[in-house]
Amino acid sequence: MSVLDDILAGAADDLRQRMKAISLDDLKMQASRQHPALDPMPAFRGDGVSVIAEVKRASPSKGALAVIKDPAALAADYASGGAAAISVLTEERRFGGTLADLRAVRASVDVPVLRKDFITSSYQLWEARAAGADMALLIVAALEQMALESLIERARSIGLTPLVEVHDENEVARAVDAGADLIGVNARNLRTLEVDRSTFERLSPLIPDSVVKVAESGVRGPRDVIDYAKRGAHVVLVGETLVRGDDPRASVADLVAAGTHPALQHRW
Repeated sequence: MSVLDDILAGAADDLRQRMKAISLDDLKMQASRQHPALDPMPAFRGDGVSVIAEVKRASPSKGALAVIKDPAALAADYASGGAAAISVLTEERRFGGTLADLRAVRASVDVPVLRKDFITSSYQLWEARAAGADMALLIVAALEQMALESLIERARSIGLTPLVEVHDENEVARAVDAGADLIGVNARNLRTLEVDRSTFERLSPLIPDSVVKVAESGVRGPRDVIDYAKRGAHVVLVGETLVRGDDPRASVADLVAAGTHPALQHRW
């Protein structure tokens, strides 16, 4: 069993428990009380490189990364530093996150919020919207093609912007065929957990020019933002580097500044 298979099995067990506790109708009612979802795409399609900053306590590859007592305060620091969106890990077993983290972050920032989890059911999309998310991660490797297409359509229908994550050439083709207009290339192989920063460079040319490209994993500082941008990235998603730093606001500001370098302007 691969690491991804193990994570998916645990996520499915946890999902079954939540479905017993809260009905889909209740989730839809909660979602109806939320403000309309924020659209991240205008910022992502703007000049330079946007930064999605992540609230992340742990990872399967590194274990515990940081003690985050107040995810809302961390997210507020990210937003003050210029983050275009905030990603919140809500998977509990391997990443130490919860939907409560997402709700707290939503209440603390005015930028779009991404639910980052292992989503395989429309129930989880309704959970995301009910908690105030504006975006939801859909991992191609975790979904059959019909399910991927269905979840992209359902996400959009309830106001969520789907970020469709890929890891190889076949998954890029599947994401494009499914109609994704926001594709994230994860440099971390979810089956082996190894990071290969050349993954984005290899896959970026296969993604249509009309699609917003997100570089995920492997951003250690401003230089990596510029390098990813030169290879076609419009957005970078950064987690570990930020949560392990001493000054998250300043760290985000440095990445944002790199993304606004004059050489990276007017790339659409």
